Amino acid sequence: MVAALLAPPFWDLRPASAWTAEEINQLLSNSPWAQAVEGPLKEAPVVVYVATARPAREAEEELRRRGMRSAPAEDRAAGDEYREFMRRNAGKVIVLAVRLPPMRILEDEAELRRLEKDCVLRVGRRKYGMTGHFPPTFADPCLRLVFPREVDPADRTLRFELYLPGVPSPYRWAEFRLKQMGHRGEPAF
Repeated sequence: MVAALLAPPFWDLRPASAWTAEEINQLLSNSPWAQAVEGPLKEAPVVVYVATARPAREAEEELRRRGMRSAPAEDRAAGDEYREFMRRNAGKVIVLAVRLPPMRILEDEAELRRLEKDCVLRVGRRKYGMTGHFPPTFADPCLRLVFPREVDPADRTLRFELYLPGVPSPYRWAEFRLKQMGHRGEPAF
């Protein structure tokens, strides 16, 4: 039993192509890069994960490769836009994925302004506003929030303070410990 507890996690042992669907789900919902975030009154949790972390990127790519994220043409275009953005900005941004169904509420200008204003990343005592977002689609049910990648070696946590339109108690927060966010000996966020 002790050996099982000390064994490296599956994401460090095997390539993404060898992960089971259950393991991918675990990585994207309950891992050093993912968590369920409840509202202040214990409302239904919303799953968030650091989409720029290498294990999360590998898990999402594996889902696409397996055809588990198929999409109509307009959704494929949105996904291609996101992947191109990530290719151009690799290492420059941190993206937090928030699992939500596609919502028309993001078409409401007031809600969109509030999302842009109230979503922040705190790293140590520094605070960074969101620099952009990608709305959820039927193929990719994640609202993707983009923040600058401003992390120093002495920093301990990434704390995301969120406003999630269309969710009961829309103000939520998620905190990730940088020390736990390693993958195969490298920082992964």
